[in-house]
This record gives sequence, C-alpha cells and structure tokens, in this order.
Amino acid sequence: MFVDWTKVYVKSGDGGKGCVAFRREKHVPKGGPSGGDGGCGGDIIIRVDKNLFTLQDIKYHKSYKAKNGGAGQGSRKSGKDAQSVIINVPPGTVIKDSGAVLADLTREDNSMIVAIGGKGGRGNANFATSTNRAPRYAEQGIPGEEQNLVFELKVISDVGLVGFPNAGKSTLISKLSAARPKIASYPFTTLIPNLGIVKYGTYRSFVMADIPGLIEGAHQGKGLGHRFLRHLERTKALVFLIEATEEDIIGQYQILNAELDKYLDIFSNKPRIIALTKTDIISKIELPEISKIDVIPISAINGDGLNNLVEKIVKLLGQNG
Repeated sequence: MFVDWTKVYVKSGDGGKGCVAFRREKHVPKGGPSGGDGGCGGDIIIRVDKNLFTLQDIKYHKSYKAKNGGAGQGSRKSGKDAQSVIINVPPGTVIKDSGAVLADLTREDNSMIVAIGGKGGRGNANFATSTNRAPRYAEQGIPGEEQNLVFELKVISDVGLVGFPNAGKSTLISKLSAARPKIASYPFTTLIPNLGIVKYGTYRSFVMADIPGLIEGAHQGKGLGHRFLRHLERTKALVFLIEATEEDIIGQYQILNAELDKYLDIFSNKPRIIALTKTDIISKIELPEISKIDVIPISAINGDGLNNLVEKIVKLLGQNG
C-alpha cells in the first residue's frame, strides 16, 4: 500500500534520577556521598533507508517512544543510557512541525534527531563541598522532548508525466520501463504514483514518475491528481501527455500547465515536452506549434516515436542537470 502522508507522535526518553547514597564499607571512616548520576534518555532519530518507498509502516505505528535513562546507583555508579529509537523513512521524506519544515531528507546518508533524550540527573556525590560533606539530595532527570510531527513523502524522479485521466501515462511508463501500473480503458485507473527506470545508451538511465490524472481545478482539490502534485516538485523535466484526437491540443496543454502553476510556481521554470499520444488510432497528425516546446507524436501501443521521445527527454535532462 502506498502511503505518502501521515502524522506521528514522538517522545524521547527522560533522563534517569541521580542517586543519594553514602559509602558504608567496613574500615572506611567518613566514607562520604557516593550517589551516581542518572543515564540519558533515548533519542528519536529519523534516518533514510533507500530500500523504502512508502510511509506505510510509520502510518500504522503512529507513535514512537524511547526508553528512559537508568537511575544512578551507589558507589558512584551511573545509570545506563537508553538506546535511541530509529525511524526509517524513504528518500524524499519531508518532516514538518506545525507547518514548518524541520528536514528534507533526500539522500541515503541523511538523518536527523527530532527529539533529544533528557539528560540524567546528578547524584549526591557531585554536591559534596568543604562545608557540606554529606549532601542528601540529587537531581531528577530532565524530561525528554515530545512532538507531533507530519511526515510527507515527495518521490524523487527525473521526469514527471502530466496529463488528463486516460491520456496514456500508465501505458507509456509500462512500455519504457519495468513498471507495471494498472491499465484500463476508463479514467482514474492510476490511484498512486508509479516510478519506472528508463534505460538508454550504455548503462545509463533516468527515473520517470507517473501520477494520477489531473482535471481542471485540481489545484483546488478536485479529482485525484491534486493529492500527488507534490511528487512532481523534485522532477527536472515534465512530459505533458495529450491525446492526438483532441480538437484543441494547445488549449488542453494550457489547462494542465495552469493547474501546475496555480499549485506551485516552481513548475513554470521546468523544461517540458508535449507528447501526443494514441497516434495509432488517427490517420493524419497535425502538430501544433508552441514556442520553445517540442511536440512529439507517439504511440505506446506500436512503439512509434518512443525512441525520439526518450532522446528528447535525455537532452532536457542534460540541459537541466
């Protein structure tokens, strides 16, 4: 199950109590205070795991709590530090607190402490002075931190496919990569983003993302695509898929482009290609002219134009990479 958003409660461990104790060994006069310090509570750490692709496990876990530090003991023995709790997340996970971004974890080596464990309290051995040789008090441990966080996944891909429902996005990604999304002859068959690795040349490749189809008003929450528009934010280039049978191809492109711009203005700076799909079902193709945008006729069914499309995508990625 693909999950790209969830709320999580985290609580780091409290610091252990300091100990009040005195040395009472035989033949040791005036042994003095010997209470040890409490151990530190466990941290809550978020770490990227490249083998994960969804927040599903985190969504159903809901809360993460680290253990408290151990209490100090006599003979100046310190309490045991508690182990940290590690939350593994997929690359591209954004951590938010009350809307503010705490971290954007995109690389495998990324990690972040989101709740620091409380420091252990000092035992009474720390408070002995020349005027107070037998202190009978120690510190309580410092409480751990607790937060309600939002985890939001933005998939990492090089190219994003944009189009209306049933424009042929899933068919295209299935032909160019090993991805196997659901394909059917009715709208909204894609309910989650799909990623595919498109290979070209010798040992070279790029990652393509297919999100659910957009409809007019998607930026306001209409349809399904609005939920997944954030997965296009990290892409280097966009491919707009429009059926070749449409009477107003430029108008269809302008609607799609407007939805992206209204959602987030960063999309206006991304290079793009328009791919006219399903050319196998029409006899004559008239390519519209759009300034500085290549329009490429393709058919994912019989393979026409797919090599040309990949070449154009590679060129865009080179210009933007």
